[in-house]
Amino acid sequence: MTKKIPAGEFKAHCLQIMDLVKSSNQSFIITKRNVPVAKIVPLQKENTRIFGSMKGTVIGEKDIISSTGEVWNADTEADS
Repeated sequence: MTKKIPAGEFKAHCLQIMDLVKSSNQSFIITKRNVPVAKIVPLQKENTRIFGSMKGTVIGEKDIISSTGEVWNADTEADS
């Protein structure tokens, strides 16, 4: 849940609001003259694992093992 807070109130209670964001995982939108100008949100813990960190990011749509049927010119001449 996100709460709106005027900039003056945020300025007066900044440290308490930051503690509340951290402890309750709640976010705040800071407004100036009732117009949103900033948002304070809790930090998410970064994934420090390297192995498996990209899991689910690649989508395999085709068979990469079977032949495509395309004919290749595989002449390998030495560099001249």
